[in-house]
Amino acid sequence: MSDLKKIRFVYILFLTVFFAGCSLFLGTPLDQLHGLSSPQNRISKTKELATVSYQHDVKPILESRCVVCHGCYDSPCQLDLSSHEGIERGAHKTNVYQKGRPFAIKPTRLFTDAHTPAEWRKLKFFPVLNERNQTKKANLEASLMYKMLRLKREYPQPKVSPLPPSLGFSPHRKQSCPKIEEFDAFALDFPSAGMPYGLPDLTDDEYNTLVTWLKEGAVNDETDVLLSSASKAELSAWERFLNDDRLKVQLMSRYLYEHLFLANLYFDNLPPRHFFKLVRSRTPPGEAIDLVATRRPYDDPKVTRVYYRLQSVRSSILAKTHMPYLLNQQRMHRYTELFLSPEYKVKILPSYEAKTASNPFETFSAIPAKSRYRFLLDEAEFLIMNFIKGPVCRGQSALNVINERFWLVFINPEHPMLELADNFLAKEIQNLSLPAAETSNALPITTWLKYSALEKKYADAKVEAMRAFFDGTQKISLDLIWDGEGKNDNAALTIFRHFNNATVVKGFVGDEPKTVMVLGYLLLERIHYLLVSGYDIYGNIGHQINSRLYMDFLRMEGEFNFLTLLPEKIRVKQWEHWYREAKPQALNYGKVYSDRLGRDSDIQYKTKNPKSELLDMLKNHLSPALNRDHEIKTTGDLQVDQQLKRLSQIEGPSVFLLPQSAILYIEDLPFPVYTLIHNNGMKNISELFGDDDRLLPEEDNLTLVQGFLGAYPNAFYRIAQHELKAFVDAVEGLEREEDYQALLARFGVRRNDPDFWKHSDEVQMAYYQSAPIEAGLFDYSRLENR
Repeated sequence: MSDLKKIRFVYILFLTVFFAGCSLFLGTPLDQLHGLSSPQNRISKTKELATVSYQHDVKPILESRCVVCHGCYDSPCQLDLSSHEGIERGAHKTNVYQKGRPFAIKPTRLFTDAHTPAEWRKLKFFPVLNERNQTKKANLEASLMYKMLRLKREYPQPKVSPLPPSLGFSPHRKQSCPKIEEFDAFALDFPSAGMPYGLPDLTDDEYNTLVTWLKEGAVNDETDVLLSSASKAELSAWERFLNDDRLKVQLMSRYLYEHLFLANLYFDNLPPRHFFKLVRSRTPPGEAIDLVATRRPYDDPKVTRVYYRLQSVRSSILAKTHMPYLLNQQRMHRYTELFLSPEYKVKILPSYEAKTASNPFETFSAIPAKSRYRFLLDEAEFLIMNFIKGPVCRGQSALNVINERFWLVFINPEHPMLELADNFLAKEIQNLSLPAAETSNALPITTWLKYSALEKKYADAKVEAMRAFFDGTQKISLDLIWDGEGKNDNAALTIFRHFNNATVVKGFVGDEPKTVMVLGYLLLERIHYLLVSGYDIYGNIGHQINSRLYMDFLRMEGEFNFLTLLPEKIRVKQWEHWYREAKPQALNYGKVYSDRLGRDSDIQYKTKNPKSELLDMLKNHLSPALNRDHEIKTTGDLQVDQQLKRLSQIEGPSVFLLPQSAILYIEDLPFPVYTLIHNNGMKNISELFGDDDRLLPEEDNLTLVQGFLGAYPNAFYRIAQHELKAFVDAVEGLEREEDYQALLARFGVRRNDPDFWKHSDEVQMAYYQSAPIEAGLFDYSRLENR
């Protein structure tokens, strides 16, 4: 190091130490100008001083421009803007989704793990609103939220397409989460990081509304929805029903809670889009809810008696987490029929000890298995949605346990085989234990070996039970498959994996899939307790890996249930196609299972393609109950219909260049919105890492559906009706990245398009109109930059 550099280094070091010492004794410049920061300073805020309404003016802007990225667990810097409580909570330096975390961390769930800004500060959240002296000047100068909005004004969105790669849009990008005291240095390093990040600027009116609200103290004037006497009576009736003193009711309510705790519950007679959460409370109905906050819904509440209460949802409804579930008189009668009318006794309520509570087959052994299974089947899409939209389902490594697109059907609950379920369960309860029993700080290797050994014992017992059952007059036929009683459209589902997120919908959507899964009660329940009730996103790497690896067993079991319906001679060949180049353990699983079963299907096949023939039989078997909402409807224009069909049939390398999910808006059509889904060809999905090495672009294909599908659009296309053929030609002709960029230049609405927000608002409104109950705000964190 030269003498000049040494002198400069010592000088900078001196200044750093000097100013650090000054800060220690005098406080930061903001402290000196506006006083010390404390959440107590905001308590005196009154609604009367505000000229801008949070509820009527500010919240709509935040929902349409900010919550589309800052909502739920995966919000950058944990800044959740979907409610005023989330804004008051502020931001955090640590992301919830962390790879390789050696130890579990404290949960930071909004509305659950803390309830005041002061409590959130103790959990290391820092404010984005001014918590110093409450003056108009301080409300801006000491507000991180204002500084971020102002930074965008000073450094507007670049006009180039695509945007500079330096901005970074990967969900896994390293995030900078500056406190207000660190903002000036942050702005010098990242001048393009103003909000909305990587999206077009706010209009002057939108910007001025937010700034005025912040300047006036960011007051919350939101009021609760006024309920009629009839609505209040309905809520009270449900709370009475769930909190009866009988042990039978208490066991039923615990079972319901552990399956519905993520649901957005709604009622026939309440205002539209007014949703509730089922929560555990220390207080009975009629008193204010005193929330029992635990990591998992089955963790020990540490009270003598818990009460199941209905708590109003106070945050914006997001498509990625919205799981609506209807409660009405019919549902209450159904619960009575399933759980209270059958003859069984509950002598003592089950323990909350982790080993027992994590195993639903032990915890709820008193309730007939058929009743539990019927409950799950009634709303099977909702149940699977808990895995798809729950906290577990985020990122590629969490989702590469499922195929790109597959169909799902269920074992018939009235099949004679199910009459043996309770006895079989009683014998196999311990072998059905799940990794969640190890809680949130699990060891990855020893835990995995322990539960894989238990799973193998269960699989062996299941095969022996099947051999014994099908050894006489019982046949392996389509009678095994639930037909929804001809009216329940939950009987057939389609699951799409969009690489790092997923969607489940009713019906057999798209052309013939590569794989199909057949699920029965034991599989459905284990999936739920593995990936929903028993999964902790704040858990350590061992907990996360064990959950992911155990799901491999459940997927393979469901796939082989389907293969059991096929001719014995082709089962292994089909399995080997699904698991091309997989490791021996996965590749041999199908052969071992088939050899041990040693029983051919009784279905009579007439073609050389039994799998396709079986899928056609399933369609026919389930036809009266099949949901067809996503089938392409005729437009009344033959040429348009032909082009839509042509688009849906494109496959191969040209599809490889398309994003995973895109919304196509065709102007002037009676049904203008379509979703274009890219299904990746894969050699297999049996490994935790290395997805890219297993891709087969020549097997990629498209699924085109009517309406909206998915919560994370990667791209928007907007075309006039007469441009449809040119658009399909462009998709079909994709060979290089430059071809796709040319397609976007002509037909795309990029993230920096001047009309982006106008198009976004139009698409979002169309979603609400087409699905008033099911719709929610899209998430734009996966929008491509190409």
